Amino acid sequence: MAEKIVTLSGVNIYQGSSLILQNVNFEIEKGEFVYLVGKTGTGKSSLLKTLYGELTLKEGTANVVGFDLREMTWEKVPFLRRNLGVVFQDFQLLTDRNVHENLRFVLKAIGWKDERLIEEKINDVLDKVGLKSKGFKMPFEMSGGEQQRVDIARALLNSPKLILADEPTGNLDPETSDEIMQLLFQIAKDYGTTVIMATHDYIVINRYPSRMLKTEKGAVLDSATLESEY
Repeated sequence: MAEKIVTLSGVNIYQGSSLILQNVNFEIEKGEFVYLVGKTGTGKSSLLKTLYGELTLKEGTANVVGFDLREMTWEKVPFLRRNLGVVFQDFQLLTDRNVHENLRFVLKAIGWKDERLIEEKINDVLDKVGLKSKGFKMPFEMSGGEQQRVDIARALLNSPKLILADEPTGNLDPETSDEIMQLLFQIAKDYGTTVIMATHDYIVINRYPSRMLKTEKGAVLDSATLESEY
């Protein structure tokens, strides 16, 4: 039986006192690639923030990479996030240091001390994203696609069970978007990493069809269980 990486049951998601999403129910298994779609303001970001512990879960039950979100406290959030990789639209790389030092900074920040293991891990993730020879480059010397690959490499540093990708192709041209999509699907397939990708880009979705969760009218619709028109 496939391992469940994300399980939500009867979940209500709030922003402050406003109910954003009601009675959310879905399960996502190891190695699945799932799109998260929906118009701006329908709760996509609130759902992502709940999954990585930025929004507190008050109602319903949810388990993400083995963590009970109802039991989540500020002290426990860093431990949850060490089992996740988050990929942003705007890369969020440190502009004053090269790719290698960007990745080293993250590993040192989460407690890695052995320099040999740090070097091995950095080389490993750069190899996985096709940038093994680019570690010396500064972010400003790289294309948008290369910077997004660095961001994905950074998300892989913890060998996460789950990657949350927030509009990862949003700032990229179509050809580069294709490369990033192929990379994300490859990571899901080759390493059994679950990927949830929020996107507005229906061209990408049509080229790389997969299961979809859609935020709409306070609900989350699941293409795996609904014959719905997207």
